[in-house]
Amino acid sequence: MLWFRRLVLVLIARPIARIFTGADIVGRERLPLKGPAILVANHASHVDTILMLTLYPSRGLDRVRPAAAADYFLRGGLISWFSNTIIGIVPVARDKAGTGVDVLAPVREALKAGDIVLIFPEGTRGDGEAMSDLKSGVARRAADVPEAPVIPIWLQGAGRVLPKGGFVPVPMNCTVLVGEPLHWQGDRAAFMTELRDRLEDLHANAPPQRWA
Repeated sequence: MLWFRRLVLVLIARPIARIFTGADIVGRERLPLKGPAILVANHASHVDTILMLTLYPSRGLDRVRPAAAADYFLRGGLISWFSNTIIGIVPVARDKAGTGVDVLAPVREALKAGDIVLIFPEGTRGDGEAMSDLKSGVARRAADVPEAPVIPIWLQGAGRVLPKGGFVPVPMNCTVLVGEPLHWQGDRAAFMTELRDRLEDLHANAPPQRWA
């Protein structure tokens, strides 16, 4: 069904995303086209995932898979079908966090299979203006697959298109800023500090939003 996913994302989702976001991309050449790789972005809207998927050319799209909460996106029915078939999520059982279960094990397996995994390390949607604390799971996965580059990405404006709690998207300009890759160096605390610094630097250098 990869051909069907590619068809929907390229011919349907991409034009819709362009209409609603008019996305400007800074640093597109830094997006990896082959895995394993980890894309790490801030999170303010359900638009974030679709926006990231539509940035990829069709030749690199098959391997891009967002990590997403299984309890929300695999609730059954149409949403489960869409999440699995079109979005291609890597399911994260966040309801089992704290029980001793490695809820990010599917992310590790996806990376080892050569996928490009999109992770939102805040764990939930914010307001799009300031980052919440970052979960350290991304560091554990970087340690598991140290050859995978970790690409920091700042999504500016998606929270205006479809804010948390909203149901109807509104056309607003977004900017996607793609930073230089990080690589695992063996120190979790140093890695998380560097990752946050890179994301905040991208945010600080984001251009003014159009269509405000």
